[in-house]
Amino acid sequence: MHRSRLAGLILDCKDADLGAATHFWAKALGMPDAGPDSDGYRYLDATARDLQIEVQGVKHESRVHIDIESDDVDAEVERLERLGARRVEKIKTWWVLQAPTGQRFCVVRAKTDLGSAAGANVWNRER
Repeated sequence: MHRSRLAGLILDCKDADLGAATHFWAKALGMPDAGPDSDGYRYLDATARDLQIEVQGVKHESRVHIDIESDDVDAEVERLERLGARRVEKIKTWWVLQAPTGQRFCVVRAKTDLGSAAGANVWNRER
């Protein structure tokens, strides 16, 4: 058994000034800038929505992607593969996957205890 849930939205910004990009998205979404640059990321304060909203500097085309957090990344990736997703790339501790419909998304380690987190799904391993 493992748990997973939508963790947040990541605003991928190609070759952007992250400070300016974060300023735009903070104003557009009505969320304060929550912190300084960190390894190519800046964060908006979305805690009132129980989400993580990140502005990320990337080299690929700009897009929005979702992160799914799980207390067992491997089990969640395998579950999503059974649904038709495919692995694209492992980065540090998370996986980039591609949905059968073409969208890319990430499966990341949970930053909170999903046992008591709002919106967490409980999955039993299928054989």
